[in-house]
Amino acid sequence: MSHKALRLRLLIWLTGTRLHKGSFMRLLFTTTKAHDLRPTSSAIFRRPRPLSRCFLCTSSSRASPLPPFLFSRLLAKGPSLLSSICCKSVPAQCLQRSHCLCHLSGSTPEGTMELLSTPHSIEINNITCDSFRISWAMEDSDLERVTHYFIDLNKKENKNSNKFKHRDVPTKLVAKAVPLPMTVRGHWFLSPRTEYSVAVQTAVKQSDGEYLVSGWSETVEFCTGDYAKEHLAQLQEKAEQIAGRMLRFSVFYRNHHKEYFQHARTHCGNVLQPYLKDNSGSHGSPTSGMLHGVFFSCNTEFNTGQPPQDSPYGRWRFQIPAQRLFNPSTNLYFADFYCMYTAYHYAILVLAPKGSLGDRFCRDRLPLLDIACNKFLTCSVEDGELIFRHAQDLILEIIYTEPVDLSLGTLGEISGHQLMSLSTADAKKDPSCKTCNISVGR
Repeated sequence: MSHKALRLRLLIWLTGTRLHKGSFMRLLFTTTKAHDLRPTSSAIFRRPRPLSRCFLCTSSSRASPLPPFLFSRLLAKGPSLLSSICCKSVPAQCLQRSHCLCHLSGSTPEGTMELLSTPHSIEINNITCDSFRISWAMEDSDLERVTHYFIDLNKKENKNSNKFKHRDVPTKLVAKAVPLPMTVRGHWFLSPRTEYSVAVQTAVKQSDGEYLVSGWSETVEFCTGDYAKEHLAQLQEKAEQIAGRMLRFSVFYRNHHKEYFQHARTHCGNVLQPYLKDNSGSHGSPTSGMLHGVFFSCNTEFNTGQPPQDSPYGRWRFQIPAQRLFNPSTNLYFADFYCMYTAYHYAILVLAPKGSLGDRFCRDRLPLLDIACNKFLTCSVEDGELIFRHAQDLILEIIYTEPVDLSLGTLGEISGHQLMSLSTADAKKDPSCKTCNISVGR
């Protein structure tokens, strides 16, 4: 392809219009000598060198001024674009009028629009897991003219992001102009607890369907929030649908390596100390990286009613009577529901003694469950004694928010296998599962 043909294609791209042959020739005559348009390493063509003179105002016998309709389209692209393809800054009188013949006629043609001011002073507030409110300042003269907002929203790169997660791409949103501040909402492009950058541009839609646009504002950054209680309530409802029948159990148990329990005995006063929950499960869970506790399990084998002999966490098991951790003086909270690209699902529950630090943390963030009547884990009085039951079809992960004394239970080695494939340490939730996902940020 010749250099002239490449230049023509570039000009067509810049203007977004088709030109008749005469217009093509006039544009060609205003350009300088063809120059190298070799592709760069990123396969993007370099822009041509600046023109030898501003083709917007030329009166050369070999070059007619740019047609008014073509200049209007270029003007809609913004003055920076015009400057980039001219030898010097575009004359001020050209930018203030709708075409390049304005300075010859001495009058402003009908339908002329002045340039829009660049938005500034962006403010973002009311941030949730899948929405935020945004406002900015612009000139008073633009308030009644602007018809649309363009919002450039980009997710900041995170090298530790879930590689199975849907690919996030830069998202440019187009919205009709409304009084500011305006709410931006959408779970298809906003994820909870995620950093984003945003810039805005205002525009006036013209009669020919094209937009007269302002420059882009400065870029600001913000981070979305965690799931709110109403989002967790939706997860809870989904978990209840597959929880299955309730089975009796009598002990909570914690599996780990022998060295873990030895360290607790020798360095922690024979106590299992709470530690910070990792980022396993739903990305928007308020407990991830925030709540301290000790993890326990309670699931039993269907045929024996006893804890399974296999473990994904280690061959040593600490067992403690259920009533030591779960009783009428304990609050029970629902925290999460997820899977890891498998057929079975996990539910995370929190046990917190009433009035404890963990209880105060959960009270404002997690749905509270009735300990005697729920679909996951119950403690009820029957014939004068406490009876405990767990959901059969969910793998329950129990977070107890207080230290646990090893002397309250028993420690021993299990005879089964160590199934590392079942470990949930820092496990990422499957964002495509219809069973455990809700219509907010994944």
